[in-house]
Amino acid sequence: MTDIRRNLAKRSIVGMFWTALSMGALAVAELIALLVLARLLSSKELGLYAAALIVIKLAAIFEGLGVAPAIVQRPVLEERHLRVGFTLSLLLSLAAAALVWALAPAIAHAMRLADLAPVVRAASVVLLCQGLSTVALATAQRELRFRWLAAIDAVAFAVGFVMAGTALAWLGFGIWALVGALLTQNFLRTVVLLVGQPHPKRPLLERRAIGELLYFGGGFTLARICNYLASQVDRLVVGRWLGAEALGIYSLSSQLMTTPAVIVGQVLDRVLFPTMALVQEEPVRLARAYRSAVAGCALLVLPASVVVAIVAPEIVLVLLGPAWLAAVVPLQVLAFGMLFRTSYKLSDSVSRATGTVYARAWRQAVFTGGVAVGAIIGQNWGVGGVALGVVAAFTGNFLLMAQLSLRVTGMRWSEFAGAHLPGLALAGVIGTAVWAVTDQLRELQVPPLALLLYVALVAAAGGLLLCWLMPALFLGRDGRSLLRIVVDLVPASFQLRRPRLGERPD
Repeated sequence: MTDIRRNLAKRSIVGMFWTALSMGALAVAELIALLVLARLLSSKELGLYAAALIVIKLAAIFEGLGVAPAIVQRPVLEERHLRVGFTLSLLLSLAAAALVWALAPAIAHAMRLADLAPVVRAASVVLLCQGLSTVALATAQRELRFRWLAAIDAVAFAVGFVMAGTALAWLGFGIWALVGALLTQNFLRTVVLLVGQPHPKRPLLERRAIGELLYFGGGFTLARICNYLASQVDRLVVGRWLGAEALGIYSLSSQLMTTPAVIVGQVLDRVLFPTMALVQEEPVRLARAYRSAVAGCALLVLPASVVVAIVAPEIVLVLLGPAWLAAVVPLQVLAFGMLFRTSYKLSDSVSRATGTVYARAWRQAVFTGGVAVGAIIGQNWGVGGVALGVVAAFTGNFLLMAQLSLRVTGMRWSEFAGAHLPGLALAGVIGTAVWAVTDQLRELQVPPLALLLYVALVAAAGGLLLCWLMPALFLGRDGRSLLRIVVDLVPASFQLRRPRLGERPD
């Protein structure tokens, strides 16, 4: 049993590595592609494409109705589930694409973008691609094929945007270069998924299987809608009460903090959800996996959030310039809420893995209301107040979702709190050292970029040294367990080995 548990943990860590590598590479590739395409296309064309993506992403929330996660979560998956899932996904994607196609002129009129309708209609083909590949993607996730999925995402983006998109833009296709890139990416991804992850495709609409899939999928979709609203309502409040200038400041500071949190959250979610689904009927293993994930997240996020809060002025100066110094305060406030933005994803994975999707959905609805109330109250103190209200809402959501996870895993609040203690200790010591170093460097008037490099070196070296000298305090039981698994994954030729007693070193 120990070997099986360690093997599953190793596969999870390897999956996180490949997923993080893929998402990091994609982020860099997207930035490079954006810089290249920005020189070949006009701002109007880029704006039309961004508007079309908003429509497609919103439609995608309703398109799948949670069929993919329902397949991943099923304790016992039968052929009828796969056939019904494929049939439902195809029908739902056809309906969503047809609805978007029909409403495209009205959407363009509502957004006051006369040229948007044909772009939205062309982009709606993406919904069909996603519907065709839903079951293939879900079964690949269920089998923990993270490395393969990461490779597909990377190659599909490279072919779609780096190659096809750039070539079409160079040839003067304008906005259709971006649409062509998007369609190429999704078409290629769909073909590879269908070929590389075969499954039964004969149509079937069995009432029992439909109910089993959509019961889970309905709760998943409700929570997803609430999450989408929660991510937008604070911006609506800032724009409505504080104006366009304040919205620009808040949006940029929020994006600086939410982007890394979203990436970390997506990496954790993509790997932990299918992994935890495999052990959903074993509460002890599920609790152990959850506690280890919480401890690992705290070890990474808490020190990082403290460092970001301390050097926020230099981050803004380097990334945005002196004209954006008003973004420093909201950035600092949001930095302290970084743990709540990322760690609640772990509870999210547990709730979906165990099928408690409706308990999750009402908590997400409360969270959406909390963001709205926090932002409305906070706007009385400017963008910093809005940021504080949003962090308070994330804190409440973090605790609500943790309570749900503790209920289904049988873990105690004392264990949950204890999993965070090594991360808190590490953050306290590193934060103190970084504060002292940063204060000294500012007195010496070190340039912002150089200061950030010095601080990053101090934080990284200091963190590694503390964990090496006092692992019991700064790693804890779960951190040391995760470290042993990581070390086991390193090839023996790269591992440092202390000579045994009586053995001469090489």
